[in-house]
Amino acid sequence: MIRSVFIIVLAMSLQQCSYSQNNSTNNNSNKMDSTNKKAGQPKPGNPVYSNSDTSTVALTEEEWKKILPEEVYHIARQKGTERAWTSKFESFFDKGTYYCAACGNALFKSDTKFESGCGWPSFYEPISKTSIINTPDNSHGMVRTEVQCGRCKAHLGHVFNDGPPPTGLRYCINGVILDFEKAKQAEKKYNADGKEKPSN
Repeated sequence: MIRSVFIIVLAMSLQQCSYSQNNSTNNNSNKMDSTNKKAGQPKPGNPVYSNSDTSTVALTEEEWKKILPEEVYHIARQKGTERAWTSKFESFFDKGTYYCAACGNALFKSDTKFESGCGWPSFYEPISKTSIINTPDNSHGMVRTEVQCGRCKAHLGHVFNDGPPPTGLRYCINGVILDFEKAKQAEKKYNADGKEKPSN
């Protein structure tokens, strides 16, 4: 009898494990779909999101909480960290531009992304000197340099001195706080607007 109960419990556990894996796969594909919407377009419910406006964004925490998805708010405003190896951008090497998911600020070009083996998307150089802000971070008993968005001061991750040439830097960034736009999509958008072609 005990053996029969054990087999039934084991079978139920395996079924639950399978269900969780299927659910997490579906959730990941939904997240990819939601963040692959054209990065240059304003996001519904987020009036500050723009790829062209470079003015500083200063909202209260309550205002941020209303306009950002929960996982983005946790990283951007509460300085959270996503689990290693969970970002869809960790092993992603399409050509294009990475933007701040909170405000739309251009952060990194895809040609500065590299495989660091650390479990998070890594870049060796930001798109410009003003696209990010470096600030001291002495939390958790460590001495690190925090990386924030230069437009809205969202927490992005940290920068370390163990990256490849030419900078020797590794910007270790939470994928949740990144939006991505493929180079061809950006080119079509710029051409439609009659602007100069971007050099992604």
